This record gives sequence, C-alpha cells and structure tokens, in this order.
Amino acid sequence: MAMKGNSRWQFIAIGAVVAVLAAVVLGLAFSKGHKDDPKMNGQLPGMVFKVEDPNPQLDPKKPLRCYVNGADVGELTLAECAKKNGVATGALDVGVDDQGNVTAAPTGSLAPVPGAPSSAAPGTPAKVTEPEPTEEIIPETPQATAGPTAPCLRYNSNTWNRLSDNLTLGQCVKQLYDGRCVSPGNASYGRWGDKTLRLVPKRVEVSDDNANFRTLVEQGQGCSVATVP
Repeated sequence: MAMKGNSRWQFIAIGAVVAVLAAVVLGLAFSKGHKDDPKMNGQLPGMVFKVEDPNPQLDPKKPLRCYVNGADVGELTLAECAKKNGVATGALDVGVDDQGNVTAAPTGSLAPVPGAPSSAAPGTPAKVTEPEPTEEIIPETPQATAGPTAPCLRYNSNTWNRLSDNLTLGQCVKQLYDGRCVSPGNASYGRWGDKTLRLVPKRVEVSDDNANFRTLVEQGQGCSVATVP
C-alpha cells in the first residue's frame, strides 16, 4: 500500500512540474510574439483620445478681445462687442492679433485710418483732372476706362507714397488692390484725389471724409478686383 501511495504522489509531482514548464514556455512564446510591437512612448497602455475638428465653431458666449475704433476695450462676447461697435454681430471680423489672442472688430478697425496726406487734408479737395478733348477721334478699347483722373497714393510704412498723378478711380483701385489679399481685422489704405480707399477682406471700400466707409467693389477669386462701377 505504501508503494502505491508513493507512486501516486510521484505522478502528481511530475504533472505539476510539467504544468509549470508548459506555462513558462507559453509565456516566452507570447512575449516573443509581441516584442516588436511599437511602444507607447514608454508609458503604460491606456485609452487614447484624438479629437480633430476641421471646422471649429466659435462659441458666441465665450468672451474674446474686442476692439472699438482700433482701441482694445477688453474681453466681451460677440454680441456685446457688436453692440459696442454699433453693428450687427455678422459685421464683425474675427481673427487673431499679434499676440495670438482671438479678437473681434468691425472690418478694418484693427488698422486705424491714417491721416490724409498734407496735400489732401480732409475737406480740401485734391486736384481732379477731366480728360482733355482732342481733335482726333480715337475709338475706345475694352481696356480703356473713362472718367476723371486724380493722383493715386498708397499708404505703406506710415508714409503716403504716390503711385501716379493721373489715374481714374478704377485704374487706381486696380493698381492698389488687384490680386492683393488682407487677413481679417487688417486693412490696406490708399488715396484717390480726396477720397480714402481701404482694402478689407473680400472688398474695397471708399470714404469721402476719411472716416465713414462704404463698399466700392467686391473682390473676386484670387483677390481680384473687378471693374469699378
């Protein structure tokens, strides 16, 4: 009876050893199959969320930096900023200023209107020349633009630079802004005679008093400027 009992325990011991060896072999095989898997930056595995919104929507209730007449008036919601500027919410341009802050302002107000050149101060009409009649009749070509002419200037580096002494309004606008783009919140200024020209996103504006602007012509594809009406 003692021999039979010893044999039984021997079989149990052998079985246990075989089970342990099998577990070790399986463990080595499993680790070998995954040793070439990419590591997660040396960190333990976990849940990873990747959020990408190609068209993020601006929260109308979230405050952002607001400008009125070129002056920073603090952080307000879009509706509050529009009310401060006396315009509809949709009339505000939203962009990023030099410090990376999201800002809202009426078109072009982040680039204050420069003072008129000394030779064309507000209220003093600049010289506008009507085309002189000629005895020879020259047929107009499709590229020709009729109308009065005046000096055309561009405002750049805090200085008014004269581009030409005798251009029509349409020619001046073309020379200043055709194919030129500006980002939201910015503006590019020019002069034609006693009128101030301003390029803002998607359109060219004009002012008779260097303060109140109205749309003169819309910009097309590629920031092109069509014929001025």
